[in-house]
Amino acid sequence: MRIVAYDALRRFVTRLLIDDLSPEAIAGRLVRRERLPSASGDTIRRFIKSPYGRRIEAHRLRTHRRRRRHPCRVKLAGRTFITKRPLYIGARRRVGDCEADFVVSGKSGRGILLVVVDRRTRHAFLEVIRTPSVAAVHAAFLRIEARFPEMKTVTTDNDILFQRHKALAHLLHVRIYFCLPHHPWEKGSVEWTNKVIRRDIPKGSDLARYSRQRFRALEQKLNRRPLAVLGYRTPAEMLAAHRGRCRNKKRACAR
Repeated sequence: MRIVAYDALRRFVTRLLIDDLSPEAIAGRLVRRERLPSASGDTIRRFIKSPYGRRIEAHRLRTHRRRRRHPCRVKLAGRTFITKRPLYIGARRRVGDCEADFVVSGKSGRGILLVVVDRRTRHAFLEVIRTPSVAAVHAAFLRIEARFPEMKTVTTDNDILFQRHKALAHLLHVRIYFCLPHHPWEKGSVEWTNKVIRRDIPKGSDLARYSRQRFRALEQKLNRRPLAVLGYRTPAEMLAAHRGRCRNKKRACAR
């Protein structure tokens, strides 16, 4: 009633509320206006809920509804975080422990690129997904598994496309570990690979416009680079050497 009793105060409060200011901000402003009586934030909130503030309340409800149209993040249930990942994976002791991430299109694009990197050999595998969905991501992983049957574990981030990660782990017969939220450096190999990919595919590009041949050529380019961390051998050479050793062991056992 304090606000209703003073027409000038009511007009002032109503105008600022319609302008989406908070009751506390309006109360603070009133303290510095000598010609109008003061009103606390609680007083202004009671005014909004009173019969005199119906129009303001309706306006604020419409505003809140518009904000809720933005999709909420879906929490991934049952994740195993990187803190529980065996130490030998962090030490890069074997082939088959991978990191996965997505390179996304610009705002006007729709495609994404699945990037999987083996931690030991640094060998990269690329698969374009033109219409992103959980099913499409699973299919892309299966295509990579066909080319890299050594895959044993996958370390990735908390992307919504991994919401069915348990089904994916069962499909690939691997264990999936998640980085802690906002800790992308915990999968540094694939993050570094993404930066190299961006030299050929700038940010803002629509990945759906690129052909599979273009991504296959880019994959080959990534895997023929001599890397200091590999003693200036290439990822392709490292993987070929590993597969050669495995074949020799099988032949020896057969004898």
